[in-house]
Amino acid sequence: MKTADSQLLHEVASLLVTELNLELAPEDIDPAAPLYGDGLGLDSIDILEVSLVVSKRYGVQIRADDPDNEKIFASLTSLSDYIAAHRAA
Repeated sequence: MKTADSQLLHEVASLLVTELNLELAPEDIDPAAPLYGDGLGLDSIDILEVSLVVSKRYGVQIRADDPDNEKIFASLTSLSDYIAAHRAA
């Protein structure tokens, strides 16, 4: 499975900061910290917004009923790896 490089990791972190109006710099997001709940503190509405932006920007569909959502949104690294593996070339 393809994994994200540091450029994609930073790009996705910037996307989170911009789209969710987070009050921190993209480089301050711990790539291994949970996105949901503890960690970055995102809620289900935030996750939905991220899914829409990821779909628009990278052509990667993340469905609300995907059984892997917990794994996909586990951290910045896991979300970026999912994008790297599934985005249109």
